[in-house]
Parts: sequence; C-alpha cells; structure tokens
Amino acid sequence: MHAHPRAGRRLTGALAITLSALLSACTTDPPTPAPTGTADPAPAEVDAARDELAALAAAAQDRHLTAAYTFATADGPDRTITVTSANDGTWRVDVPGWGQGGTVDVSLAATADGLFQCALPSAGHSAPPSCVRLGDQDDSVPRRLDPRVQHPFTDWLEVLTDRRAPLAVSPATPPAGATGQCYSVESTSASLNAPLDVGIYCYRPDGTPTAVRAAFGTLKLAGEPGPAPATVQLAGPVTDGDPVGREAPTLESSPSSGTP
Repeated sequence: MHAHPRAGRRLTGALAITLSALLSACTTDPPTPAPTGTADPAPAEVDAARDELAALAAAAQDRHLTAAYTFATADGPDRTITVTSANDGTWRVDVPGWGQGGTVDVSLAATADGLFQCALPSAGHSAPPSCVRLGDQDDSVPRRLDPRVQHPFTDWLEVLTDRRAPLAVSPATPPAGATGQCYSVESTSASLNAPLDVGIYCYRPDGTPTAVRAAFGTLKLAGEPGPAPATVQLAGPVTDGDPVGREAPTLESSPSSGTP
C-alpha cells in the first residue's frame, strides 16, 4: 500500500516546525540554574565567628582566676582593676577611682549571701572598708551604681554563649597592645536595652579574657593571671549605710555639712 501524498507533506511540515523550534532553543540563553543551597562565604564566616566566640565565652565561664587589667577611659587616667573569679562561682571586681567624682575606690562582689558594693580606703574614703548589700547574688547592679567593667567577666558571658541573642559577630583585630583571639560584636536588635555593650572582645584559647573595648572604656590584661581562691571575700563588714554613687557629693549631701 502506498502512503497518501498529503500525509507525507503533513509529516514533512511537522518535522520542519520541530527542527526550527530545536534550533531556536539552542540559540537562546540557557535558563539560570536553580540555587544549590550552598551558603555564601561571608555568612559562613560570620556563623563560624559566632560559634568560635560562643566556645571561648563558655571557656571563660569555667576559667577561674585572679587577674589585673589596665582600664583606660577617655575622661581620666589609666587605672588597674582587679578581677577575682573564684572556684565556687563567686566573683569580685575592684575598681579604683569610680565613686564620688573619682575619689572613692569601690569593689563589687557576688557571694552566696548576695550582691555587694564596698567602699575601699581611698582619697574620698578615709574610713576602713565597708560594704552594702545591693540584692541577691544574681541581681543586676542598679544603673546609678554600675561601673560596667564587671560585666565582661560575669553576666555578658552568658549572652555571648547564647546563640539566640540578637548579636552579629565577626573576626576583629586586637586593640593596640592587646593579644588574643578577638571578635567584633554588634547588636542586631532595635531595642535600646541591648543585652551587652557592642565592641571588641578578646580571649585566649583557655578562655582567659585578654581585652575588651566597649562604651565604658578599654580593658587589657596586665600580666599573667594568678590562681583563683576557693571563694571571694568581701573587702569589709556589711553595714546599713548607703552605697557609693558615681557623682561627687554636693555641699548639702556632704557628711560635714550636717546639723550637729
């Protein structure tokens, strides 16, 4: 049986249309390949930095020591603060020249009995050291009494280990004269109450804090840390007096101006 001539022409026409479509497809740009799911290098580096800092902060929580830090601010001479992180989890930070316009040295300490501020013998405090209870051991220091330098060794470590905290972390260069592995920490929250001060945080691999640069100033490890005590001791007895404030006392509030 012979094929009908019209059927042959229809088949030839269909083949020509198909061939034309194939040639047209070959000359157009290929479709953009679908994403493979591989992260960009920058986000991967940021995630790695966050993990590294969290691990170092966790090591710092377990690092018990006695250490001195040079404390530099923009509005005064350099001072040396002393940090004690005891083996039982209690802590104490001595801050020279913080109270009453820079004339009184203070100490903050958290023990099993609570949170305390102590006034130390200094230019503005000639009496023996004495302490005032501010609250329970885990309470926050009231803002008006907060020198802030204790935070990098205490509650801010909890924030740095918390992957849910609104922070962006990236590798950073150590501040001049500082050593350690350093990270820049920024807040990703629009809240005015950030969980910690943005800045640069530096650590040794064993968790020893070596430097912090934040809004309150710059801390740098001064010398090798010493061993930690079993527990911290308050600088003096606990009294019912008032805690030392930051501002210099006015004439009206000066003890010498009272009525005999």
